[in-house]
Amino acid sequence: MKSIIRKAGLLLSTATLVLALPLGSAQAQERNVTVAVSIPAATHGWTGGVVYHAEQAEKEVEAAFPNVDVVLSTASSATAQVSALEDLSATRKLDALVILPFTSEELTGPVEQIKEKGTFISVVDRGLTDPTIQDLYVAGDNIAVGSNTARWLSDKLGGEGEIVVLRGIPTVIDDERIKGFSDVINKTNIKILDIQYANWNQDEAFKLMQDYLAKYPKIDAVWANDDDMLLGVIEAVDRAGRKDIKYALGGNGMKQVIEMVKEGNERTPVSTPYPPSMIKSAIYMTAAQFSGQAPMRGSFLLGAPLITPENADQFYFPDSPF
Repeated sequence: MKSIIRKAGLLLSTATLVLALPLGSAQAQERNVTVAVSIPAATHGWTGGVVYHAEQAEKEVEAAFPNVDVVLSTASSATAQVSALEDLSATRKLDALVILPFTSEELTGPVEQIKEKGTFISVVDRGLTDPTIQDLYVAGDNIAVGSNTARWLSDKLGGEGEIVVLRGIPTVIDDERIKGFSDVINKTNIKILDIQYANWNQDEAFKLMQDYLAKYPKIDAVWANDDDMLLGVIEAVDRAGRKDIKYALGGNGMKQVIEMVKEGNERTPVSTPYPPSMIKSAIYMTAAQFSGQAPMRGSFLLGAPLITPENADQFYFPDSPF
């Protein structure tokens, strides 16, 4: 983690220095590097934050690196993202692709085809099923998101109880979160009554939680795996008037959930960070690969410590869209 911070610090210092170049100098240089950025559309709060930070990075990177042209594309589904990649690849030479895959399995083949043309590949958050395709990987520590939450929950429940779990979209990062959580829970006497996908969608989480509530008369806790889904879970529990659920936990550090933590909410007293601004870090790192004489290859994982009432201020950004 310290290594990541040092590298990020160096990168920002480089960007700051380039930003200080006279405007005329920047305009005089021809943009000869194309960095395509392909991300999901704002289908829920977290991806809304991704779109916001990608748009900010497009402006900042083009100002900081005068030879870099950033081309931003959003897609509302995996099929639409594959189609957008085909269009981008067919109409221009891509020196680099920064991609946050809508789903891992459907995007792996199309990204591999672009890689075969010599394009530098940066993958963010949701990994590809074949990690050898990527040159750079930027993500949060999903194993820690699951395991840190599970350890806290096991401690509070005394290692016993019955819980339900909501999964996200079938992706590598969802698999990692579930593995981190399950590996800890499986060493306790806590029973997972049910675990199903709600696609990181608040409305789908609301409906799934209604099903869980109807099916199970007693539930000690819920792990929603994500703060968007957590809001749907909480609404379903409140509408049902269920008082047996001691804890409802999510993850990602959504502003609204951090406010609950800051206020000492008894049902949602902790969260874990998974900032959508990681897309911005990836775009900066990729641009530096071509302009900063700072080779950027490998994996960069952001830590996922528990957010508690004691440290919540460190993770609360009132101007953020997420």
